[in-house]
Amino acid sequence: MEADLSYVQTLEAASSIHVFGAGLNAERTSHTAVPELRNRGWRVVPVHPRDGGACIEGVPIRSSVEEGTPVEVAVLFLAPERARAQVRRLLLTQHQTPPLVWFQPGAEDDVALEWLSDAGWPHVHADCIVRYSERHDVEKTALLTPWYRQVADQDGSQCSVWTAHAPNEHAPPPSTVVEWVGDLIDLATSKASIPAYIRNLRNEGESLEDCALRLSK
Repeated sequence: MEADLSYVQTLEAASSIHVFGAGLNAERTSHTAVPELRNRGWRVVPVHPRDGGACIEGVPIRSSVEEGTPVEVAVLFLAPERARAQVRRLLLTQHQTPPLVWFQPGAEDDVALEWLSDAGWPHVHADCIVRYSERHDVEKTALLTPWYRQVADQDGSQCSVWTAHAPNEHAPPPSTVVEWVGDLIDLATSKASIPAYIRNLRNEGESLEDCALRLSK
């Protein structure tokens, strides 16, 4: 069953798409969806609890969505029981505007769909967001943002290494513990301790991007 045309406007208005379940397994459609959606102009945010800190063709994977980070479109490439758990987390999070929740084929869960209907949240199931955007020629002007990663030092000194990366710059998976990863938007909005600390290190008149780059040198 194809989603109707009512979601075209929502996707055109969205600048970001969070893809839950997108990790390093290149054989999964969640993985290939990341560059496909990015090439249509969206800022794509892959979310995978085990692969956080790694990259999908230059797009950093987050292990979770941190408090304060806006979610406009949540695409679920998850088994139904995991989709239900993710919907519950979304429903329990404060949003300025409820995100569009998109169940990829196979992710549908009747309980989660009922929750969303009761809450009045927009949602789609039994259609693929990549194919939908192709069928209706939904494209946007690309939003390119630098991204950042903080990992534990390799020498076991309990220090941290902060690095800055250009938009779409691919980096190999880190060999030490990932303490934080995100792009400039995450850095500006997340209420987690590391981005909050970085924001506090700005010099007077210094942009957040310039501050993040300075700290990486």
